[in-house]
Amino acid sequence: MNAQMDIVRIKLPPALDLAAADGLLETLRRELDAHRRLGIDAADVETLTVPCVQVIVAALRSDRISIEQPSAAFVVAFEDLGFDFAQLCPAFAGEPDQKSENSDAAVDAAPAVVPDQQSANSDATSNSESPSIVPAQEQAMTKRILTIDDSKTIRDMLKFTLADAGFEVLQAVDGQDGLDVLGKEQVDVVITDINMPKMDGYEVIRRMRSDSAYKSMPILVLTTESEADKRDMARLAGATGWMVKPFDPDRLIATINKVAP
Repeated sequence: MNAQMDIVRIKLPPALDLAAADGLLETLRRELDAHRRLGIDAADVETLTVPCVQVIVAALRSDRISIEQPSAAFVVAFEDLGFDFAQLCPAFAGEPDQKSENSDAAVDAAPAVVPDQQSANSDATSNSESPSIVPAQEQAMTKRILTIDDSKTIRDMLKFTLADAGFEVLQAVDGQDGLDVLGKEQVDVVITDINMPKMDGYEVIRRMRSDSAYKSMPILVLTTESEADKRDMARLAGATGWMVKPFDPDRLIATINKVAP
């Protein structure tokens, strides 16, 4: 069979938590690297946590990935977080549990283990007006993005999304590590979390803005926090924009292109 037409079917377990998100992300990477089409079988899903929703939202940007037999709980998990499932998966608009024709091979996603859920938010927002979506193939290949987040799942998710859009991605595990990376590497945009050990995102922004080298560098905050006072604190510190997890991949990419054309 032609490798381009080979379809690998990933069967999702009933419960998907943070540990399952890591396994799912690695599975998607592995199979996409093999240049296969993927069918994600979501028929048995009963619970779906924010990190897993994030993984799947980012994965669905690829036209080589499709959803099979989404359960009602699977669809609701996306809608509860503000995503339009009908837009993400037009073939299943209002029709959970629809059958799919895919499946030449099966790959089981990592089973759920210990729940470790991050707080959920229903919207993805920024300080600027909503930009127009820019196709991935039009992204500038030379932009370097530094992501600062203590969550490995989010770091990997950002790399998965941004690298697919043509960006080079650098990673830091906390605020101090982020500043250390900035001291050694040339970066075009910084994306930072707020709540991190050693140094939080507010302090990262303040220190960057106190250095003339980073006075005008775009700094986007990506966090689970949605309170207006915390958003105002980031703005006063010098943040360029604010987005709430889980993030919409296309919106994030478009925002990056708006603040760093």
